[in-house]
Amino acid sequence: MSLDAQIREAARILETADALLISAGAGMGVDSGLPDFRGNEGFWRAYPPIAKLGISFSEMANPQWFSRDPRLAWGFYGHRLNLYRKTSPHKGFSQLLDLGKRKKGGYFVFTSNVDGQFQKAGYSEERVVECHGSIHHLQCVRPCGEAIWDAGDVTVTVDEATFRAQEPLPHCSRCGALARPNVLMFGDWHWISRRTEAREERFYGWLREIQENGWRLAIVEAGAGVAVPTVRHTSENIATRLNGELIRINLRDPEVPPGHISLPLSAAEGIERLYNLVSG
Repeated sequence: MSLDAQIREAARILETADALLISAGAGMGVDSGLPDFRGNEGFWRAYPPIAKLGISFSEMANPQWFSRDPRLAWGFYGHRLNLYRKTSPHKGFSQLLDLGKRKKGGYFVFTSNVDGQFQKAGYSEERVVECHGSIHHLQCVRPCGEAIWDAGDVTVTVDEATFRAQEPLPHCSRCGALARPNVLMFGDWHWISRRTEAREERFYGWLREIQENGWRLAIVEAGAGVAVPTVRHTSENIATRLNGELIRINLRDPEVPPGHISLPLSAAEGIERLYNLVSG
């Protein structure tokens, strides 16, 4: 089937669906100007000072740095926090939101992104599952309890030359220890997951509602790669369990199980072409 035919079929699926699941990986944010961390070269292009240290993304995204070199740890996460705060989501976010709001079964988002771009685009906080947590929320590095708090009032100043954060670093208001983002990192045994778990409960309830009502589910997955395949597996498993139809938009890894739709396009282009057909 040609790409145009695939897009027409995907538009038909979206038009006739009763509910919409939007699943997204890092590729969803690339069209908004966010860096691509796939492979060390992409990561190091975004963070030259870390390239000089020879530290890979998986090594840098590790909680050990908050004890080994707190200023470097907060240099990395503070830079990302500042970047995500000033980045505007591309219009594909609002286009999918518009489609989701039209459905009688509504929408839900499942994403591995920690950047908060869906909420910034107007999605309900209660309808976004961030399976790896959020950089816009903090927790104690120890942790001294189960507290998770909003990072909205936190300012992190990063020295661009050394890529280290300037003092004072964020701290836990309860015990005074260093704070860290409420993000699931590599080799992380101290991530507090209760915020994510609460949203997962709502998500599972929504999926049960779809199943009980016999609603037709469309799944639009954008920018989810194979290196950490959590989002791809979730999309495929839900499609199988609920007899949903998966539309995978992915320029690099477009392969889909038999019977589903593959669109080898960037997230913004794929979503826009679908939206124009459905809304035209």
